[in-house]
Amino acid sequence: MEINFLLELIIGLVIILALLLYFLLYTPKKKKKQVLKKPQPSKRASIPTLKALVAIIKDKKTTTEELSDTIDSILKHYGTIHPKLGVRIHPDFKIYGAIMLRICHHPNTNKKIILKFDKELRVKNPAYTQEINDFLTKGLDTRGM
Repeated sequence: MEINFLLELIIGLVIILALLLYFLLYTPKKKKKQVLKKPQPSKRASIPTLKALVAIIKDKKTTTEELSDTIDSILKHYGTIHPKLGVRIHPDFKIYGAIMLRICHHPNTNKKIILKFDKELRVKNPAYTQEINDFLTKGLDTRGM
């Protein structure tokens, strides 16, 4: 008699456990009323990353207008370079040097774009004037003009 009672108790507990798991995992979610809201663009989402902007510059098929817009975005959002580390340049400056070389060597660039980037970068970062000049010279030398 005790064995039958224990078996019935175990089977009953297993059935209760199965029902609880079923309700836990398979409860239908209530549909919420959809209110038509205008999505608010976040400020962070609208700013492209520096890597994305550099990728646009690296693309040889980028038009002159797209290149100019990309340079504007770089100068607007990422134009200020970290301060120098004593006499040494900050390691992030290498990105800006590479951008300068890419701009100078891009097939759809023109003098306005190059000079605009050079001038704005010098104005925003007067401590890096000599380094910016060096990268500009290297970029124009690779152009083969």
